[in-house]
Amino acid sequence: MTTTSILSDRINNLSESATLKMTKLGRELAAKGINVISLSVGEPDFSTPEHVKNAAKQALDQNYTRYSPVPGYPDLRQAIVDKLKQENNLDYDISEIVVSTGAKQSLSNVLLTLINPGDEVIIPTPYWVSYSEMVTLAEGNSVFIHTTIDSDFKITPAQLEAAITPKSKVFMFSSPCNPTGSVYSKEELAGLVEVFEKHPDIYIISDEIYEHINFVGKHESIAQFNSIKDRVILVNGFSKAFAMTGWRLGYIATNRVIAAANEKIQGQTTSGTCSISQRAGIAAYKEGLESVLEMKNAFARRRQLVYELLNEIPGVKTNLPEGAFYFFPEISSFFGKKDPEGNVIENSADLALYLLNYGHVATVGGDSFGNDNYLRLSYAASDDNLREALRRIKEALAKLV
Repeated sequence: MTTTSILSDRINNLSESATLKMTKLGRELAAKGINVISLSVGEPDFSTPEHVKNAAKQALDQNYTRYSPVPGYPDLRQAIVDKLKQENNLDYDISEIVVSTGAKQSLSNVLLTLINPGDEVIIPTPYWVSYSEMVTLAEGNSVFIHTTIDSDFKITPAQLEAAITPKSKVFMFSSPCNPTGSVYSKEELAGLVEVFEKHPDIYIISDEIYEHINFVGKHESIAQFNSIKDRVILVNGFSKAFAMTGWRLGYIATNRVIAAANEKIQGQTTSGTCSISQRAGIAAYKEGLESVLEMKNAFARRRQLVYELLNEIPGVKTNLPEGAFYFFPEISSFFGKKDPEGNVIENSADLALYLLNYGHVATVGGDSFGNDNYLRLSYAASDDNLREALRRIKEALAKLV
């Protein structure tokens, strides 16, 4: 009996996360004593703010160590409601908030509650690697809208309209975007909303986890448009803005029917998320954004540094991202070239592996994000590491013939 025959079709049809795979490969090299600089993982290199950690310590002292309510503690959900009102001018009730074990679980929950076999989920490319795999897990079909660097990786209303079919059930996107850093303006979102208004059976999953890492002004949520707000599932969390990746704390804001469905599925899988993380989340939202702004300013400096260094590499084409902490440069000019051992670089995955093995820099091939001509680089690293990583990348690419 083969391994494949033992396992379910569900798991056999699922791909391994490319970002986690490259991180794993990088760690394996590092374990051999090789100095590897990781630009593959989407994780702030800052520490969780002290007031958040202190809240967690206090929660332990207060014995918040029992099962938490499935949709989250009421006071955390109220803090989320208050945040959405104060920062985004969005009105929600705590009954419309469900807290989960990271925004990743939130996204998965939503798809599992909305998608029937054969339903179509429209996803602009490039997209975060797990989107399409989550759709596969929910037995839906992904329909991709392809974009390029020339449009700053943003779709037009005409492209959206052309992708819609009678089977369309969900539109799923992120702004600011992982992996491109693209940010939709209010005017651009309004153009998409006009299309959704003509198709009342389509729901919109808006992944806003990078909301606070925005270099072009105020964050704009598609949930602000009243004509479609009831069909928007806003997904957010604490990982990126508050450097809380390991705390696993995310949430959705949506209508009561969908919120109740997400609570139902969560009640049968994980139940409520970590009690200590939730108490820390309350402190994160209640005690201001000073630490968030400090991180944002550091990311803005690094963004400019990496932009300048990428532009010095022959054959690499890049734009200046407006948010998040990624670059998604076009690298197709290196396809067909050979490494020093004569191996041909056929695609972005080959190039990422080459840069890891020869340059000792971990990146992620664009094929995993739906655009094979590109490479994702995270600049959530120190200035010195970024300079050295870009030097290594430039040197390694110059060796391809």
